Amino acid sequence: MALTFYTNPMSRAQIVRWALHEVGAEYEERILGFGAEMKSADYLAINPMGKVPAIDHDGMVVTEAAAICLYLAEAFPDAGLAPRTLAEKAQCYRWMFFSAGPVEQAITSHAMKWDEGLDAKKSATLGFGTYDTVVDTLSALFEGRTFVCGDRFTVADIYVGAQIDWGLQFGTLHSRPSFGSYAARLRERDAYKAAKKIDADHIAAMQGEA
Repeated sequence: MALTFYTNPMSRAQIVRWALHEVGAEYEERILGFGAEMKSADYLAINPMGKVPAIDHDGMVVTEAAAICLYLAEAFPDAGLAPRTLAEKAQCYRWMFFSAGPVEQAITSHAMKWDEGLDAKKSATLGFGTYDTVVDTLSALFEGRTFVCGDRFTVADIYVGAQIDWGLQFGTLHSRPSFGSYAARLRERDAYKAAKKIDADHIAAMQGEA
């Protein structure tokens, strides 16, 4: 089955490239520039939002990084990344959706300073509550376990781990000992290193052309 990966190396598409390498998928990449190229009619037919990442797997289009990661885990079962037990599914879905929702919202709002000056009443109306509550909740998860679902690396670690890795790298997530040790484990994975090198090389080439 043919798999096309729509990406830009300076985007959340890095998460999906890591997932592709973890599952061992063969893929054709199509790098799209921000702006006109992502808003072209051809690409809007793939993703009407005009954003990356997206994949087309033999005619099946999936957008949104978390959804793509879950799809790839199911589409390539031999990689063993999908949750196997009901207990693993509970942890996987809980924390992936927490990261895609409250974590994303809290980090964005905090980085943009939209949450400054909000009192407790107004914060209570937000889906994530407060930035500090989100960070504390996520940090506590890794104080008692090696990976999201326990002792085994799963697809949840790609998405949740990428959020933490990215947050620590760019300073949008407060540094915590549990985050640092967890990110260090992920960075030792061969698929992580391979995917990161490809995107780093693309970024270097793009910057050299600028």
